Amino acid sequence: MEVASRLTTKGQVTIPKAVRDALGLTEGDAVVFRVQGQHAVLARTPDLLELAGAVSVPAAKRGVAWDEIRKRTRASRMTSRR
Repeated sequence: MEVASRLTTKGQVTIPKAVRDALGLTEGDAVVFRVQGQHAVLARTPDLLELAGAVSVPAAKRGVAWDEIRKRTRASRMTSRR
């Protein structure tokens, strides 16, 4: 599907209804623009709750607080840089 829209003087673009409908976008939804060469791709940002279970978590990291995960990751990166 190709649908045209114009850029305003403020740099804004209205997402045409056909595109909003095709992506299931409603007021307040977040979108992301990905620049690929000379093209930009508009995509709906994923609902993080929909991603739950999509990535396996190693047993050693299950139930560990995020602060601890970040601390371990930083420490691991510092060790690998040496």
